[in-house]
Amino acid sequence: MGLYQEDFYRWTVEQSKLLRSIELEGLDSKNLAEEIASLGRHERKELRTHFNVLLGHLLKWDLLPQERSKLWQVTIDSERREILWILRDSPSLKDNLNEIINDSYGAALYLVILETSIDSKDLPKDCPYTIEQILDLGFPTGIDKDLD
Repeated sequence: MGLYQEDFYRWTVEQSKLLRSIELEGLDSKNLAEEIASLGRHERKELRTHFNVLLGHLLKWDLLPQERSKLWQVTIDSERREILWILRDSPSLKDNLNEIINDSYGAALYLVILETSIDSKDLPKDCPYTIEQILDLGFPTGIDKDLD
C-alpha cells in the first residue's frame, strides 16, 4: 500500500514538493504542484471546520445542561466521526492537532455566542478539553444517554 492510500495529506505535501523540483517540457509543474498542495490544505480546512462545530457543541453541552438536546448529541457524535475518518485517511494531520484545535476554538466561541445567551466573558478563553477528550466518542460522561 502506498502513501496515497496511507496518508493522503502527507502524499499531497510530498508530491507538490517533487513537482516543484522538476521541469518537463509542456508540464506546468509549478501550478500543478500548487493544485496538489491545495488538496492537502482542503483536508486541513475540512478538519478545522469539523472541530469548530464539535468544540462549540461541547461547550454548549457543558455550559447549558438544561438545554441539552438529541440534536446536540447527534452533532457531537457525527462531527467526531468525521474528524476520526479524516485522521484515518490522513494520519499526518495528527501532528497539527494542537494548532488546528487552537484555531478552531475561536470559531467555536463565536458559534456559542451566536447561538446562546452566554456572554463572551463567561466562556473559557482557552479550550478546556484535551485532544483525547475531544476525540473520545464517550466524552463527556453521559453523552450517549437518551434524552427526551
